[in-house]
Amino acid sequence: MINSSATMEPTHPYPAKPEVMKQHFIHHLNRVYFGKKYLQKHLPALTQIASFKKLRFAIEEVLESVNNQVNRIEEIYKIINAHPDKETCVPIISVFKDAFETQDYGEESCLLNDIDIILYLQLLEHINITSYRMLKILAASLAYADAEQLLMESFDESRDDDKLFVMIADEYLKK
Repeated sequence: MINSSATMEPTHPYPAKPEVMKQHFIHHLNRVYFGKKYLQKHLPALTQIASFKKLRFAIEEVLESVNNQVNRIEEIYKIINAHPDKETCVPIISVFKDAFETQDYGEESCLLNDIDIILYLQLLEHINITSYRMLKILAASLAYADAEQLLMESFDESRDDDKLFVMIADEYLKK
């Protein structure tokens, strides 16, 4: 039962000051940016761990996407007159580190390690998709139309990369 004397929550949140919203936008942009910078440095090593040829090609394609996304984010910083500021918590880095922890699965090591790589790369893409979606919403609320377009391009790219890993998993496991 709801206490009728309790204060009701407003149906619409109080509008935040534009400078607070911009700082929040930059905070989330930093998280994505430094995650992407980490991926730029470490994705090539993941290619060496993968045993399935199409998976190696997909990782190389993701690296190309990451490079594009880093360039777009750097353009967004210019558009909004901001600079990257190192974040202490970057979820993408935590997830990606787990992708390198290959297990000894015995005779099935190659197959199961590849499955793990596909899993972690899809997790990363889902983080990216969600992050870009929220950043697009924040960019729209701040009237950053050019930034919103760049975020949309990165969102689409992440969604395409996710679909690529779904196709690879289907093909790999249905042999």
